[in-house]
Amino acid sequence: MTIDEKLQHFYEVSIEEAKEDASQALEEHRQHLAKMLEDHKQTQRQNAEAQIKAETEHVRREVNKALSAEQINLKRDWSKKQEELKQKLFTEVKEKAVQFMTTPDYEEYLCRKIREARDFAEDDEVQIFLSANDKDRLKTLIEKTGVPLQISQEDFLGGIRAEIPQKNILIDNSFSENLASMQQEFKFDGGLNHE
Repeated sequence: MTIDEKLQHFYEVSIEEAKEDASQALEEHRQHLAKMLEDHKQTQRQNAEAQIKAETEHVRREVNKALSAEQINLKRDWSKKQEELKQKLFTEVKEKAVQFMTTPDYEEYLCRKIREARDFAEDDEVQIFLSANDKDRLKTLIEKTGVPLQISQEDFLGGIRAEIPQKNILIDNSFSENLASMQQEFKFDGGLNHE
């Protein structure tokens, strides 16, 4: 082999090695770029997922906040409407009680309550009071029951109140007290609260 041939061979081998090195360097660079691209894509995907999650959580909180505010408004409106209906109902009940007071049954009711108070007191002194608006019935009720009665200074709509001083007992069968008690205990989920 001559020097020229050796040089040619050396040249070809060197070029071949250089091409292989370059090819290998290009492939490594290509793989490195592909890995960088994949890492970048994954990072961007993770960032996007994190942002979506954060936005979703923010929207969920805002929706929950709006729902809570609306629930409070609904409860407030519901309570207000219940109170209006309750007032209307007890206005009607009071009107019915006033109508009842104009019937003969009312006088019988008073007689029964007077006798019950007298019987409860047994041998103890009992003071029975009629409402101020029942003063016209005083004489008739005394005659029917045989029990001494007094007219109260206050108008308690109707019914009676009885005091037994020796036992420190007040029997309040007044319409105003019964209406106030019913109104206080009244619930819309079934009427009166008897716990």
